[in-house]
Amino acid sequence: MGKSNPQMMRTIKVLVISFLFSISYLNAQGSLQVSLINSFKLPGTSIRAIEVTGENTIWFAGSGGKYGKISHDKIEMDSISFEGRFPQFRSIAYNGKHIFILSIENPALLYRIDPNKPLGHRELVYKEIHEKVFYDSMLFIDENFGIAMGDPVENCLSVIRTSDGGNTWQKTECADLPTVSEGEAAFAASNTNLAAVNDKVWIVTGGTKARVFISDNKGESWSVRDTPVMQGGKMTGIFTTDFYDENNGIIMGGNWEEKKNGLHSKALTSDGGKNWTSIDSDIPGYISCVQYVPGSKGRKLVAVSTEGLYFSENKGKNWKKIHDTGYYSLRFAGPDEIWLSGHEEIVKIKLQ
Repeated sequence: MGKSNPQMMRTIKVLVISFLFSISYLNAQGSLQVSLINSFKLPGTSIRAIEVTGENTIWFAGSGGKYGKISHDKIEMDSISFEGRFPQFRSIAYNGKHIFILSIENPALLYRIDPNKPLGHRELVYKEIHEKVFYDSMLFIDENFGIAMGDPVENCLSVIRTSDGGNTWQKTECADLPTVSEGEAAFAASNTNLAAVNDKVWIVTGGTKARVFISDNKGESWSVRDTPVMQGGKMTGIFTTDFYDENNGIIMGGNWEEKKNGLHSKALTSDGGKNWTSIDSDIPGYISCVQYVPGSKGRKLVAVSTEGLYFSENKGKNWKKIHDTGYYSLRFAGPDEIWLSGHEEIVKIKLQ
């Protein structure tokens, strides 16, 4: 028997998976197809934080202290150890110059990485020590201003901000934030507890309360609004949000312990988050990440969770399941290309 060709075997595997993706999507959507562009295995790490930094480049941060990038189908990965422990990363952000990754638990560690240097070059720019510290999400609005949010360590959410491109970070005092209810916190499911458009910032919570915190001035001041999303349980509430513009946004979540139950798991706003209208559809169930399709004028969205992949073409009012494979997070590389991250895997798919 002739010696096998590894490259040919990889190509055949991708083609087979791509075919299966396409058939499944056709069965669900008729004329719409999804095909697999590539799949990347990342053993030993679970990835909930991804950030697209170029047409063919995505950065990721995950469990076990691991982080890295995929660029032009090449994987580079490194790991961080701090005082003998491997931090768990669930937040990542890019300001056009540097990559930032933030760990969840005590101590909270925020690293800055220069994407133009070898992967192991990194700098610790913020550390927070507290037995209750737990950071959930982070983003940059522009090159200078960034914000991260986390669970309460006192009677308010944890909010840290930077105005100098991530060189220094300051924590917002509780006196400048709304008070949280007992048992109200957030879920580090996909690095989408935060959303921002221009100077407006939104933070979503869950647990005993499922609310939306709103700032019109990059976090200088805040108001808070109730939502109709299910709440009251330890694992209920809003897990993800996205805004297409300053007015139109969506929140999704549900009950992590009852993932098939989609009732009261999603809501829409057309006034910047002041008021929310519940979506009655029971499909999908629990959702960990939702994103608007770029250039769709807010009409099309894609959502994902461990239960599968979903698509809406009427501003999120109705949804169809388009694939059974589950992932944690998603980001668009363009109007028809999506990166998905999950357990030990990142894939890139194409909508057609």
